[in-house]
Amino acid sequence: MSVLVDNIGELVTNDDGEGLLGLRRDVAVVIEGERIAWIGPAAQAPAADQRIDAGGNAVLPGFVDSHAHLVFAGDRAAEFGARMAGEPYTGGGIRTTVAATRAATDDELRRNAGRLVAEALRQGTTTIEIKSGYGLNVDDEARSLRIARELSDETTFLGAHVVPAGSDPGEYVDLVRGPMLEACAPYAKWVDVFCDRGAFDEDQTRAILTAGKQKGLSLRVHANQLIEGPGVRLAVELGAASADHCTHLSSADVDALVNSETVATLLPGAEFSTRSPYPDARRLIDAGVKVALATDCNPGSSYTSSMPFCIALAVRDMRMTPAEAVHAATAGGARALRRDDIGRLRVGARADLIVLDAPSHLHLAYRPGVPLIKQVLHSGVPSNHPAAAPNSTEGPLS
Repeated sequence: MSVLVDNIGELVTNDDGEGLLGLRRDVAVVIEGERIAWIGPAAQAPAADQRIDAGGNAVLPGFVDSHAHLVFAGDRAAEFGARMAGEPYTGGGIRTTVAATRAATDDELRRNAGRLVAEALRQGTTTIEIKSGYGLNVDDEARSLRIARELSDETTFLGAHVVPAGSDPGEYVDLVRGPMLEACAPYAKWVDVFCDRGAFDEDQTRAILTAGKQKGLSLRVHANQLIEGPGVRLAVELGAASADHCTHLSSADVDALVNSETVATLLPGAEFSTRSPYPDARRLIDAGVKVALATDCNPGSSYTSSMPFCIALAVRDMRMTPAEAVHAATAGGARALRRDDIGRLRVGARADLIVLDAPSHLHLAYRPGVPLIKQVLHSGVPSNHPAAAPNSTEGPLS
């Protein structure tokens, strides 16, 4: 089955074209199966089985959300309300979600995670990473990852989210890097640790990440969200694909990122929801750091699945240009997942496309909060097509 997408006002390729976004105009795209087969002048477009008229609107790569916590139960709206009334964010509410998640059935967790995946897809996200981290025991971490694997190939073992209430930190680290890792590794691609105040220190983080790497998992790190600390430099030292949050950075942290392949994944939804200082994206980009944007979708500190919202926040509050923010939400996220088949529109790439209800990518920041995603194609299939909606989750976003 071939599909022609034409009447495109502006094509964001992140590849071959004008400026950072590789902008092209007067072009068309042909999809064969799950891949892009042709991009070229609209007047020379080959025939296809189906045509999608973009209506003069912008077409972008699907968003790549490289940091999300979707397997959970319960609600922390009251905690959010208290925070907005002046209480500080400490991360302690994670334990509230752990209790609810442990009490939930598999079907309840599956329905909630599937609902969030479908919600993200409607807003243009065609690849999403999903972490565990709300089970914090062997059985609940393993089942969280089994459920996550049904929804995405990008699954992350985050048994080291926090130390469960009443547990000895040293004994818990041994559990995470031993029996818990053994049970979870078959369902995970990545291992992550929350290396920050109130979570895990440098030695604990190193021990868990090293064990995960020896088990064949690639590395990610929650780093420097709450205070300056060792997380970013440890991520670089160990070759992690990304250091996520990067809110409080020293000059040494920035220098380490500049001279590495580790991506700084920025999560402005967390700062919005906790009234914390935003990461200084401008400082990072000007220094030459590779940057991604992600939602950090979770029930406590960033309950949003909207990459367009995060783009608008990044432009308004993190001093990114619209082009930089869109690039970080697409090609940047792909780099944070060490993928080259997504986040770009070029021949051979997976056919993940967004048609905006707007003539330019600029409108994603120019019109914040407006539903501008007109159509989504995931692996060449329109998201409203029956083939894209098994089990009411609209399919895995891998």
